[in-house]
Parts: sequence; structure tokens; C-alpha cells
Amino acid sequence: MPDPKQPRLLLIEDDPDAACLVRETLEDHFGPGCVQHCATLAQSLSIDLHRIDLVLSDMNLPDGCGLDVLGKFLQQRPDLPLVFVTGEGILDNAILAIRRGAYDYVVKAGEYLFTLPVIVEKNLELWRIKRENENLADQLEEMLDQVRVKNQQLEEMVTKLETMAATDPLTGLANRRSFGQAMDRRFADAVRQGHDLACVMIDLDGFKQLNDSLGHPTGDRVLQIAARVLQANCRRSDVAGRYGGDEFVLILPQIDEAAASQVVRRIGEEFETATAMELERAGFEGRLSMSMGLSMLEPQRVTSPDQLIAQADHALYCAKSAGKTQMVVHRAAGAPVPEHSAA
Repeated sequence: MPDPKQPRLLLIEDDPDAACLVRETLEDHFGPGCVQHCATLAQSLSIDLHRIDLVLSDMNLPDGCGLDVLGKFLQQRPDLPLVFVTGEGILDNAILAIRRGAYDYVVKAGEYLFTLPVIVEKNLELWRIKRENENLADQLEEMLDQVRVKNQQLEEMVTKLETMAATDPLTGLANRRSFGQAMDRRFADAVRQGHDLACVMIDLDGFKQLNDSLGHPTGDRVLQIAARVLQANCRRSDVAGRYGGDEFVLILPQIDEAAASQVVRRIGEEFETATAMELERAGFEGRLSMSMGLSMLEPQRVTSPDQLIAQADHALYCAKSAGKTQMVVHRAAGAPVPEHSAA
């Protein structure tokens, strides 16, 4: 910031008498030695403009015009305040000079020398205000950038926490709580739109023996394989969840019983193929498969999501009781009926 009591001024004026008058006037007001004088554009270009607080320039110089001075100076220092002090009282020249970046335009007429110190002070203060505003704008932009970064980090953290709260950490499937919420939404949509809805309960056959024989790390890998098989066979609208332990559950919206049965059969086949390789590497001689219970919204006319899940769970129990490695479809009348082997 320039010292308001002793600014560093550059005067560009080729008329010695005019230069002397201006210099005396300014030094009487601001103090001796505050004015550095050049008579030509060439001389002024050798000055270090970063050591100058304000420039006063004539419009007509021996080797150029004031607008040349303005253009060359602003290239070196865009924020430099420059005031034209000239005998040309032409309005168009004044307007052009201000549009190109001059701070002020003073005509050498009347008592202009008496007003010149005030004009210099005014434009120095204007420069200070502009600089302060620019600094405040920079600080504000920096603060806004920080706020944007913090907001983005917060959004990412919230998303991560929401995902963690809704996801089973081992398998990446929906946990029981989030599955229940998804089931409520899918059930309401199916009832409102008149579409069918399938619920599939799945239990892994032979999983307890595997855990007892090879330990939980191998069991965890098998659960992850089951999750990948389920996800690979899910549409965007389907929801796969881990219901607990080695039990999984599926919601399949807008699907009929035949298509749902085909999906279930494919899941069982792919699970047995995928786990066979894992069991072979682990040296396990047993077999893993899936027992599955399927319940449909229509034509049973189920009245609640919990009822649909309970019917699928009962069908799963029947599949386990009937020898495992198969799917049972819940029927509205009579006992659940085995459809086919899941193998």
C-alpha cells in the first residue's frame, strides 16, 4: 500500500515549465522528493513501475501519445493508477482514456494546479479501495472453495455412512434392515401398479459342515461367492440381501412365476459351479448347494410384505425338509409344492 503522506509519483511531461509547476505543487502538498519526472515515453519505460504509486502523464509526447503510455504501462502492471494531465479538453479523448484504463482525466485550464493534489489523493484512495475489494474477493473465493470442498467431503461421508448402514459388510448385499425397507417399497409399487412380485428365500446346504471343517475364513469366501452369484443375476430393479448367517433373500419385481423359477434355477447352478472350485482348492470333500423357497404376490393375494416373506420362508423350510438342493413354490391352497431340483 502507498503511504498516503508520501506517495511515489511519476510525472511524464515534455514541457519543462508545466513539469516544474506540477512538480512544485505536488511536492508542496506531499513532501519533497515524491515526484519523479520523465520528458518522453522512452524515458518512462525504463522506470520500475512497481516502485510507483501513481502516474501523471500528458496526452501529447515527443515520441508517442498518452494512450501509448497507458497501454504499455498496464501491460507491465495492470493495477497501476494513471491520471492524464493535458491541455486537450476533448470529451471523446477523456472517455476513450477512461475506457482503456485511466483513472482520471484533468485538463490544464483555470486553477487545475490547486485541485491536482486532491485529484491525486482521490485516485490513490480509489486504488486502495479496488485493491482491498480484490483482496476481499480473493479471500471470499478461497473461502467458498473451502466450503465447496468441505461440502463435497461431507456428501461423500454421508453417502459412505448411508451405504455402510444399508449394506452387509461381508457380502456387500443389502442388510436385513435395508432389505425390509426395499421390500416395503417394492410391495407398495406392485400393489399400486397391479404387477406381480416374487420373494425368494435361500439357504446354503452343507455350509455348517464347511465352517466346522475348514473354519470361518473359508466360510466367508463362500458367502461372498453366493453374493456375487446373486448380484450377477439381479436386474437393476431387483434387490438381493443377506438375511442372516448363510441365509439370503431376493426381491424380483414385475416377474411371473415361470421367469422367477428360471432365475432361481440359474442361481443355484452357478453357485454350485463357483463353489466347486473353491472347495477343491480347500480340499473339502463335501458339496455345497442351495435350498430355495419362492413366494409370489399373485395369485395368492398377499396382503403385506411380511406375509410374502413368511410364505417364501415356509417354502424354504419345506425345501430343506424335502431333501435340500431344490426349490419349493408356496401355493395358496394346500402344501407347498417342490418345483424342481436347484442343481
